[in-house]
Amino acid sequence: MDYYSVFARKADAAACIKGSCKYPNIKGTVCLYQLCGCVMVTVEVDGLPVGTKPCGKPIFAFHIHEGYECSGNKDDCFANAKGHFNPYNCQHPYHAGDMPPLFGMNGRAFLAFMTDRFKVAEVLGRAVIIHRMDDDFHTQPSGNAGEKIACGVIESAC
Repeated sequence: MDYYSVFARKADAAACIKGSCKYPNIKGTVCLYQLCGCVMVTVEVDGLPVGTKPCGKPIFAFHIHEGYECSGNKDDCFANAKGHFNPYNCQHPYHAGDMPPLFGMNGRAFLAFMTDRFKVAEVLGRAVIIHRMDDDFHTQPSGNAGEKIACGVIESAC
């Protein structure tokens, strides 16, 4: 299969990412393309916190959560996104919603990857979260990824 041709068509689902009150400049898009046997995911985001040290460029955890909204309370703007999408009750980082991290570069990040952990139809309506810190890939239940700084809800493409 020519995977590059996937990007020539409209995504099967997408989420518009918006930052929390503390990080209002974060904006981006997550696109999901259903392929035969896997899902291609692309992420493009701007307005991320910027690192100033050469060895301290920010890395952000990126997950699909089980909740259906980007709302919360004064302590956690996106608390209603709930925990990671995990339909098979796996240990972290084997949740279906555990995804590769975003590597920040001057406040921007781009990521494209394939996964067979879910189908697009299984994640429609669920929240996508960007965390302030990187995912350590072993701390249970969520990789010690820290504060939720941006969120979007996955919707069907029109």
